[in-house]
Amino acid sequence: MSFQSYLDNIKTKTGKTPDDFKKLAVKKGFLKEGVKAGEIVGWLKKDFDLGHGHAMAIYSLLKGAKEKKETVEKNMAKHFAGGKSFWQPVFDSLLNNLKEFGDDIAVAPTNSYLSILRGERKMAIVRITSSHMEIGIKLKGVASTKRFNSADSWNTMMTHRVQVTSEKQVDKELMNWLRSAYEQNGGSM
Repeated sequence: MSFQSYLDNIKTKTGKTPDDFKKLAVKKGFLKEGVKAGEIVGWLKKDFDLGHGHAMAIYSLLKGAKEKKETVEKNMAKHFAGGKSFWQPVFDSLLNNLKEFGDDIAVAPTNSYLSILRGERKMAIVRITSSHMEIGIKLKGVASTKRFNSADSWNTMMTHRVQVTSEKQVDKELMNWLRSAYEQNGGSM
């Protein structure tokens, strides 16, 4: 039996898709570090009456989701290591404000910066240093200002950049620029 056949049979039996199982696993805390395969397989057998093979098929999907999440978290942590740790709560506050725009905001860390995505589209980036956060904003057709400079060659995907040297600079003006970028960069790629 193919893997897809397992998933099709599980959906027929339970009415649940792999994404449904991922959401349930998150709610139950099964994607956290230290959760053993036996706990997840036992839950799937007990609550959904799945056989061992079908439960293992769902577990393999959840394991992949868990590994991806751990990798993202480790990559995020690198940006706030050592002398840059001061910026972690400031970034977290910025991210919480961004999430008020909509539930499609995500962070995708790279080696150099943190990409801020609306769905699959990059709308901003944040580079953390020990002295400041440098925020690139993708907002075409908007003139630069004294605070919001042209990104020029700093990052060719961004149109503007701003340096944040204190928590107070994550202010209404910055959030308005980011909201405009959010609105301009909506939809799928």
